[in-house]
Amino acid sequence: MWTVVLLILSNIFMTYAWYGHLKNTHTNTPLILVILMSWGIAFFEYCLQVPANRMGYRIFTATQLKIIQECISLTVFVVFAVLYLKETIRWNYIVSFAFIALAVFFAFKKF
Repeated sequence: MWTVVLLILSNIFMTYAWYGHLKNTHTNTPLILVILMSWGIAFFEYCLQVPANRMGYRIFTATQLKIIQECISLTVFVVFAVLYLKETIRWNYIVSFAFIALAVFFAFKKF
């Protein structure tokens, strides 16, 4: 469970580091400054992501960890896009997310 919690928290940091600046693209902030600020935020993502993967690798395969991480990443991003960037979710985004959920199912299914 700690693996998933840490992955969720790390993805919150990373989503903000990657996309948080898009809300204010009308400012004249130099790109290099935006990049350095994003790197600073991403540092905290790594402080959570690396332990999550180390702990999780005792239970999951690396492939399963990556699939879990991608699913969490998309979930966090959707919430971020709607609440912070004020974007709307279209039907094709929902279908795409359903296919990701199927990937998680197949990754953990024992055949």
